[in-house]
Amino acid sequence: MSGRRDDSAKMAKLKELLHRSENRICADCSAPDPKWASANIGVFICLKCSGVHRSLGTHISKVLSVTLDQWSDNEIDNVIEVGGNSHANAIYEAFLPQNHSKPHPDSTQEEREKFIRSKYELQEFLEPSLRIVSHQSSDSGKHAGSASHSVSSKSEVGMIEFIGILNVKVKGGTNLAIRDMSSSDPYVVLTLGQQKAQTSVIKANLNPVWNEELKLSVPQQYGPLKLQVFDHDMLSKDDLMGEAEIDLQPMINAAAAFGDPGLLGDRQIGRWLKSGDNALVRDSAVVVAGGEVRQELALKLQFTESGEVELEMQWFPLNM
Repeated sequence: MSGRRDDSAKMAKLKELLHRSENRICADCSAPDPKWASANIGVFICLKCSGVHRSLGTHISKVLSVTLDQWSDNEIDNVIEVGGNSHANAIYEAFLPQNHSKPHPDSTQEEREKFIRSKYELQEFLEPSLRIVSHQSSDSGKHAGSASHSVSSKSEVGMIEFIGILNVKVKGGTNLAIRDMSSSDPYVVLTLGQQKAQTSVIKANLNPVWNEELKLSVPQQYGPLKLQVFDHDMLSKDDLMGEAEIDLQPMINAAAAFGDPGLLGDRQIGRWLKSGDNALVRDSAVVVAGGEVRQELALKLQFTESGEVELEMQWFPLNM
């Protein structure tokens, strides 16, 4: 019981920090009411800026939702130790030229990305003696208080303009294929462009329950979301257990057509229809529920003997 009390106490401290006046606006563009944070840098940021932070890679900025994600003790401790936006900006914007304007809430994504990359990836506004350049790709970033988080060379993502964030809850699988002697150790990989996200491995289970949330930034020019299920193997290459493609257009187009979901009541706004050309087990409705755009999907895995996977997607547009 003491562990649970400690966890809740730490989350309470994190939310208390979020509600300080200096953290009620985005650290990068001053948009009001930020609901996201960079756990390793220690700043609170808005939805639009969070998409740019994600494109930097987690070795520079690890983005988490203050309200939706599970935080580790170290991540909470790091943000609390930094102290939030004013303390972090005092370091990362210490040498911001007087004639250099920061982005504002209505800035273009290109303006926003140029500033955020200059601030955190290139560290152009940091005291020169504090700049640390590293080519590591691991989550080895430290907190902004020591100004020592790793900085990579230019991100492979480049100057891609992102239009939203896709939150995918991988619920579970049913009747998955056998790849070991009598079972499999399955995990799911999601791929969108150059981005990949992966669930944990579940040992010896053909009907696994993950209930894990994976997040991907959606570029302006996006294709289908690819889902693959693999069997983890300690001694050889992991075996493919099936795959499926998810058309994101029904969700994204419906959300764009109906506008701000916060102004809509709970309702259906679109539908992706099952056909012989897709992996749907049944029609998939796009709905607004609780002010959020959601879509539940049941997918029959392709190129395998059996298996289905259930997902729930949430769409957060960056232009709202």
